[in-house]
Amino acid sequence: MNSDTTPEASAVQLQAVRRLSGAARLALAVDMSATARALLQSRLRAAHPDWPERVITLHVLRHTLPHETLPPSLR
Repeated sequence: MNSDTTPEASAVQLQAVRRLSGAARLALAVDMSATARALLQSRLRAAHPDWPERVITLHVLRHTLPHETLPPSLR
């Protein structure tokens, strides 16, 4: 995977994350996940301005949750 982060900056970032408590790491992961979902929603809205919000939400679920955890109606 390509990265725009230098190895030095990546090492500093890793050290900072390692200093976080478990709860803080979890909060960071939840925030990152929410940001990724919001970016996906924005991309879908821009690409499909005619789609209702329900359809956007269904596509986000399909893209972010493991296939086997989705109810058959969402697969």
